[in-house]
Amino acid sequence: MTVSQRYARLRDLPLESVAGRRRGVFGGWKSLVEIFRHREMLGLLVRRDIKARYKDSALGFVWTLIRPLTQLAIFWLVIGQFLGAERGIPDFAIYVFAGLTAYGLFSEIVSSGTASVVGNAGLIKKVYLPREVFPIASVGSALFNFSIQFAILVLATIVLGVFPTFPDILYLLPSLAVLLLFGTALGILMSAVNVYLRDMQYLIEVVLLIALWASPILYAWEMARDFLGEGLLLEIYTNNPVTLAALGFQQAMWNSGDGVVDYPADLLERLGIAALVGLVAVILAQRVFARLESNFAQEL
Repeated sequence: MTVSQRYARLRDLPLESVAGRRRGVFGGWKSLVEIFRHREMLGLLVRRDIKARYKDSALGFVWTLIRPLTQLAIFWLVIGQFLGAERGIPDFAIYVFAGLTAYGLFSEIVSSGTASVVGNAGLIKKVYLPREVFPIASVGSALFNFSIQFAILVLATIVLGVFPTFPDILYLLPSLAVLLLFGTALGILMSAVNVYLRDMQYLIEVVLLIALWASPILYAWEMARDFLGEGLLLEIYTNNPVTLAALGFQQAMWNSGDGVVDYPADLLERLGIAALVGLVAVILAQRVFARLESNFAQEL
C-alpha cells in the first residue's frame, strides 16, 4: 500500500468523539472492553512502575521487604513491648503484621492511584488510550508488593507454629476483595480529581494516616467497642472497609486469638456486603472519571 493510499484510507475513516463515547448506560462496560483491548499496555505500565520504583537502587526489590519489616519491628517494640500490648495479645507480631499487610495494600493502591494520571501527563498528551489504565496499573504494582509481604506473613506463621487453619482461612478472600474494590474505586476517583486539585494527593496522605490508627491494627477491635459502646458510632467504625479487611486478615492469619480477642459475630456477612458496596463504588467512580477525563490534556 502506497503512502497516498494510506492517507486516502485515513481520510475516509469517520470521526469519533473520544471524550463522550463512553458515557451513557453502557459506558462502564465499553470502558471495560477498551481496557481489555489495551491489556498489553496495562501490563507494560505495571512492569514499568515496579522497575522504576527501584531503578538505580543497589538493593532493588529488597526494599520491598525492608520497609514493612522495619515498621513491624518498631510497632512490635514500642506498642508490644514498651506499652505492654503483647501481654494481652499472644503472637502480637503476627497480629500486627496481618493488619499492616491489609492496610499496606489499600494504602498503596489509593496513594499511587491518586498520583497516577498526573504522573503520566506526558503519555496522556501524546497517545490515546483508556485513561483508567493508569490507576489500574497502580493496583497491579501494589499487588506485587502485597504478594511479597503476604509471603513473609505466611512464613512467619509457619515459623511460630500458628499457620492458618480452616475455616478461618475463608475470611481471606472477601477481605482481599474489599481492599481491592474500595482501593480501586478511590484510586480511580482521586486520580481524576487530582488533575484539577493537585492538593488532593497530599490530603490523601493525611487521610491514609488517619485510616491506619482508625483501624484495629495496633490494638484490638474490642478496645474500640468498649470505648465507643454499642451503637451507631461502633457500627460506623466497624463498617469502615479498612477495619473490616484488617479484622478479616487477622481472623484468617492469626490463630492465637481464640477466646482472647473478640471479633464482630457477623464479620463474614459484613465483608460480603462491603464487597458488594465496593463493586458499586468502582462503577460510580469510573463514571465520574469518564466525565472528568475530557479535559485532562488541557489541565495537564
